[in-house]
Amino acid sequence: MKKLLSLLFICGMFFTYAQTDTTHEIKIKKDIQWSSPEGYDLTMDIYTPDSGMSSYPVLIIYHGGGWLINNKSIMDQMSSYVASHGNYVVCNVDYRLLTANDNTTNMNSIVEDALGAVIWVKEHISSYQGDPNRIAVTGDSAGGHLAAMVVNGNELLGSHGFDGNHFEFTPSYIPSGATPEELRTEGAAIVQAAILSYPAVDIYAANKGNGKPYTGFESASNFFWQMGGGKPRGIFGNDVNAIDNPGYYKQVSPMYTIPDSNQRKLPPQFLHVGSKDNTTTPESIKAYHEALLKAGHPSEFWIYEDRPHAYLDSGSNEYLGVSFEKDAITPLNRILDFLNDVFYKD
Repeated sequence: MKKLLSLLFICGMFFTYAQTDTTHEIKIKKDIQWSSPEGYDLTMDIYTPDSGMSSYPVLIIYHGGGWLINNKSIMDQMSSYVASHGNYVVCNVDYRLLTANDNTTNMNSIVEDALGAVIWVKEHISSYQGDPNRIAVTGDSAGGHLAAMVVNGNELLGSHGFDGNHFEFTPSYIPSGATPEELRTEGAAIVQAAILSYPAVDIYAANKGNGKPYTGFESASNFFWQMGGGKPRGIFGNDVNAIDNPGYYKQVSPMYTIPDSNQRKLPPQFLHVGSKDNTTTPESIKAYHEALLKAGHPSEFWIYEDRPHAYLDSGSNEYLGVSFEKDAITPLNRILDFLNDVFYKD
């Protein structure tokens, strides 16, 4: 029962919503369709501050939920807080889960959704008072993984597919007349800052389990499959596993896709995690922070004392005594301080 309740907490279940104070009004456009890969409609909500400025930097948010549950609504309160307490247009993005399209969506396609959202935002966000040249990405847990893959992923764009011979990401949104190779050359997926909130950084390690195929994340022991209504399977289909095909898993793992700063300098990143997080542990996030520094990239790291996983989610969990109002405000203010240093310091 304790394990089940912990999972329910992580997933954002058993929550109630409450209002947060605002410093300025915001305008919200809901469910804007930005792509439809394989006929699966993807939408985002866009929050624009009403604080008197003509243009704002942009924060793109990817929700968490183990790539198997939740949607953008779990980030509603965070989106409202950032837009109303800071001068940022916020794009709260949906992406396909592994269970989409009859449980056939693969992990590389989810990364392609995250990359596609950035490219769509750059092309369209000026219509919502956003500055396409000042964009940050963020996400928590699985969403943090996607934000990290976006930061690392511009050089991984391509049209050859993800088939064992090639490991390239074809974005779910491509502007008319463009090719993935042209987008890569133009730096279409490059962003100016990132906040990684207790991100999953090593998909390879999570799936190799005890050294046998399908004994880790992909197995029935991962309760998220049942909660998401999907049958446990390989995240690249049941013909591919982490033991025999490590290249697939490493290419969707931020830990293995950090470019050397001589190749491309990554933007400033802020990583944070709860000291009591047993899902994405402080040790794993610190290791990623140190890997970024070793490769020559700017990175900040903060441990939120006495907090578990998923402290940025909307709502409250009375059983565990955690809530957005009690647990999210401190890290959100740190996030705004970080963003302000990047976009408004001068």
